[in-house]
Amino acid sequence: MKKIILSGIFALVLLMTGCTDRPVVPAQLPQQITAFIQQNFPGQTISFATKDLEITGWQYDVLLADGTQIDFDTDKMWDKIQCTMSNPVPTALIPAPIATHLQTNFPDAMVLKIDKDRNGYEVELANGLELKFNQQGALMEVDD
Repeated sequence: MKKIILSGIFALVLLMTGCTDRPVVPAQLPQQITAFIQQNFPGQTISFATKDLEITGWQYDVLLADGTQIDFDTDKMWDKIQCTMSNPVPTALIPAPIATHLQTNFPDAMVLKIDKDRNGYEVELANGLELKFNQQGALMEVDD
């Protein structure tokens, strides 16, 4: 009986701490995610993927062969994209107002990371600057 209670507590702790990541073979990824990768990262192969059970459903994290990491939310939409110097974030994935601001103010800077949340977007440039934009794409903060 004591082992059953301890096992239950251990399982609950694992669930609460988010240790529910499960490896997924690329063929088991949702079609929406594989289509996104094929369209925006052509020629890249998936090296590793995991799915994580959240209260609202499954989230997926994908690592591409070139080192690009893409996190997908429970709606299977990208949530965070982190790229490398050799393959920056594709311009098509950057919201238009943010892309315009970057082109105007940082024309030579590459976007290495874009992270979206309910308040807006955080963009990391290759020059080390981190920019925060609201949902409408207005610059809210610059951090170096």
